[in-house]
Amino acid sequence: MEDQRAPQPAEGAAKVVTLCGSTRFEAEFAEVNQRLTMEGFVVISLGMFSLPDLSGYDWQLDSLDLKGRLGGVHFQKIRMADEVYVVDPGGYLGESTRREIAYAESLGKPVRYLSRERSARTGDGQE
Repeated sequence: MEDQRAPQPAEGAAKVVTLCGSTRFEAEFAEVNQRLTMEGFVVISLGMFSLPDLSGYDWQLDSLDLKGRLGGVHFQKIRMADEVYVVDPGGYLGESTRREIAYAESLGKPVRYLSRERSARTGDGQE
């Protein structure tokens, strides 16, 4: 049976963390990315938070294929990570984020949540 455990970084190597969450939380992604980088992690984040304005390009025609491609790229980012960090202000988890969490867990990746860390710091006990 193939070993499904998350790969361990080489001694002295920085852990790789992939961020997951809704694109509506762009400011929170930037905050978490900066904090984790300052703590010495290699952070992999979302490639874009909105569709770029490309002259003559019809995003409506490409929307289904694009969503599939971006989802596949993000799953690759999860595979590359030592752990996953979910940017979920207030505990919000959309359908895509839930799929990403399930995928990370199926690979044995540890999953941390912004909402749980915030509640632990404030002592309100909410999850």
